[in-house]
Amino acid sequence: MQLNNIKAKVGATKAKKRIGRGNASGRGTYCGRGCKGQGQRKSSNVRPGFEGGQTPLIMRLPKLKGFKNPNKIAYQVANIRDLNSFNDGDEVNIEALLEKRLISKKNVPVKILGMGKLEKKLTVKIHKISTTAKEKVIKAGGKVI
Repeated sequence: MQLNNIKAKVGATKAKKRIGRGNASGRGTYCGRGCKGQGQRKSSNVRPGFEGGQTPLIMRLPKLKGFKNPNKIAYQVANIRDLNSFNDGDEVNIEALLEKRLISKKNVPVKILGMGKLEKKLTVKIHKISTTAKEKVIKAGGKVI
């Protein structure tokens, strides 16, 4: 089989109706255009959304405020107080947070926030960390990578 030999199955395609070519099967002389009105004329192509002079639907709907930023990154959040569940000298990363059930998804980035106190010396390897959380980790003797 080659691309130039491919054909549609029988009955899959339908011949286009050639409008304006004589009587439409004995139902008057409308030639496949229906009865009176704008659609009967030869230049009846109106723009999409045109409703014959009636206020269009798009103008009848209310305007919505604001906009959605397509570049926004939604982080999973964990607080400094939650990191006290780790042992001294542990490395805090996504896998460790998942094990402790402090976050729920592996593929979503994580941010550590500075609420609470940290009493353990930890190494934090994470996507993002707030400045207060960073200060608290360093103050407790740990480091942020």
